[in-house]
Amino acid sequence: MGTINVLSIGNSFSQDAQRYLHDLAKSEGVQMETVNLMIGGCSLARHFRNMAGDKREYTLEVNGHNASGFMTTIAEALTARDWDYVTLQQVSHFSYKEDTYQPYISELAKYVHSLCPKAKILIHQTWGYETGSERIRNQGFETFDEMFAEVKNCYDKAADGIAADGILPSGTAFEYALHHGIEKIHRDTFHASLGVGRFILALVWYKYMTGNDISNVKYHDFDVEISEEEYQIALEAAEYALSRE
Repeated sequence: MGTINVLSIGNSFSQDAQRYLHDLAKSEGVQMETVNLMIGGCSLARHFRNMAGDKREYTLEVNGHNASGFMTTIAEALTARDWDYVTLQQVSHFSYKEDTYQPYISELAKYVHSLCPKAKILIHQTWGYETGSERIRNQGFETFDEMFAEVKNCYDKAADGIAADGILPSGTAFEYALHHGIEKIHRDTFHASLGVGRFILALVWYKYMTGNDISNVKYHDFDVEISEEEYQIALEAAEYALSRE
């Protein structure tokens, strides 16, 4: 297997997903180069405007780290190398609102195909906010499950709408983890926790993109320590989510 190149046109949620991905892959003997186009809170509509205006507004994050404040455009990033996967996602506070996806995600997908015809376009399915938090109530929900049901529905429709090559089921993995022993999956009621949350995301992306077995993964270089019980639940959550796609 050669190098797997992954580009996310995203925000802080794809930053969460990519934090451990390169290092996890490396620990398994897989060369994976990951790049995140980062604007915090960036919606599909803003990505579209940036694309249309060729705006240099993205901080380039490489292999889970900020690349020294280097700024880029979507076009520059798409043409920088031969990408195997390009991921798209909605900003979390619009992720349950179906009318915020189109026409933006379709136009972005067309642009990706025009500049990277060999790349597979994946939808990064994000997640719900923390149950009972002020943030989730401000969105009109009470529980993670309630919000995530709407989020998942929107991503499923978006994937169908652009004939995406697949869905990275991060939210489904989080839902499983919350129902099987992980008490907190968020660090601030909406982003992934720095330990087990981000690890689950890395596992989902890694297994989806490589097809490799994750049952014997030994990666442990986390920003926040993970207990052995949490580690096992993370593996189960990723396996479960991917089995549902």
